[in-house]
Amino acid sequence: MTPGADAWVFDTGPLRHFALSGWLGVLKFLAGGRPVLMPDVVERELRRQTEEVRAVGQVLDADWIHVFSSSDPSYMAKFAGYARRLVADGKNEGECGVLAMGATFGSEMVIDDSTPREVAETEGLRVTATVPILCDAIRAKQLTLSMVEHVADELLANEYYLPFGPGGFRRHVLEHGLLDYDETT
Repeated sequence: MTPGADAWVFDTGPLRHFALSGWLGVLKFLAGGRPVLMPDVVERELRRQTEEVRAVGQVLDADWIHVFSSSDPSYMAKFAGYARRLVADGKNEGECGVLAMGATFGSEMVIDDSTPREVAETEGLRVTATVPILCDAIRAKQLTLSMVEHVADELLANEYYLPFGPGGFRRHVLEHGLLDYDETT
């Protein structure tokens, strides 16, 4: 499947931790009819992780998440450029694949790691993260604030980094202008 501008392209972290927390179905629901993809390097990272954490296998088994693999020269050149900038000790390859897909196809990338997200923003690429996706779901009345607070706390309980601690979702999004007070009541 070739990604388009309407696709969400996920990095390893969000997929892994939504699966660990038992909330992968929430991502499917929020995607609606939007294509959801991951580059083959993210698939490889997840496959390695299933040896230690079986719940991660749910991502690989999800028929609504498609794996993107390409030898397209423009994609490969973008990947190589990001790899030169970001890969250290075998880390950040997934982010390089996600960035290359966003740069090549205009897809919206879902990346929580700050450095690759900053690279995307600097280059004017469409990038989002877990917290903004959850805020959009509240605004669209797809999820309630209390449900999103529970999802965020579950992600934190499974050692996912979010920019707040347990019970801190509401305060964080209000203080940073990610939701208006009216949207949280």
